[in-house]
Amino acid sequence: MSDLLTLDRVEAGYGPIQVLKGVSLRVAAGEIVALIGANGAGKSTLLRATSRLLPLRSGSITFDGDNLARAQAHQLVARGLAQVPEGRRVFPRMSVLENLQLGAYTRPDATQRADGVERAFTLFPILKERRAQPAGTLSGGEQQMLAIGRALMSRPRLLLMDEPSMGVAPMVVQLIFATIRALNRDGMTILLVEQNARQALAIAHRGYVLETGHIALEGEAKALLADDRVRTAYLGG
Repeated sequence: MSDLLTLDRVEAGYGPIQVLKGVSLRVAAGEIVALIGANGAGKSTLLRATSRLLPLRSGSITFDGDNLARAQAHQLVARGLAQVPEGRRVFPRMSVLENLQLGAYTRPDATQRADGVERAFTLFPILKERRAQPAGTLSGGEQQMLAIGRALMSRPRLLLMDEPSMGVAPMVVQLIFATIRALNRDGMTILLVEQNARQALAIAHRGYVLETGHIALEGEAKALLADDRVRTAYLGG
């Protein structure tokens, strides 16, 4: 499999604070790659840098063979990269349907937009029931479903997911991870940042452990699950 996304010695941060310290990783087409680590390790910063919401201080990011150094965030959606942000960030006063439609702003074809909505409703039938309801009145789990559905409206080739299980009821967490598996079986490439390290590695092909801004471990997901260092630090021993 060829690499769809490559980060090479990426450094980024906020003001005087250096968060990412020479991070290199790759995501091959068709993979689920899990990125795990403690709070504050830089996981969300890495996704923000990848989606060009945060400028690089050094290093490079390549997506589908193109260097993203000069790309702007809004251009990446049309190129095939979408993000499900931490905290969901739905538009609370807009309806479920309107939130979904916003995810298709790069797809002017009405038939494609309608197909995208139906796909979201097929993945998450509760959204169809709530289609006219303001998004801010949904439960945390329903908002997470909406955030995933909205990202899928652009028909991305690479989906960045930032803590999809955070603040979600256990039953819905299982649904979300099952959905991630199903999307991957259908060909979606996924870079998954997740606090639930055990479940993330259980569905991933490969994984990286981020510690204080640098990659501490990497390898096949099954090997990381069995690694004593990972088990002690992130899997409860």
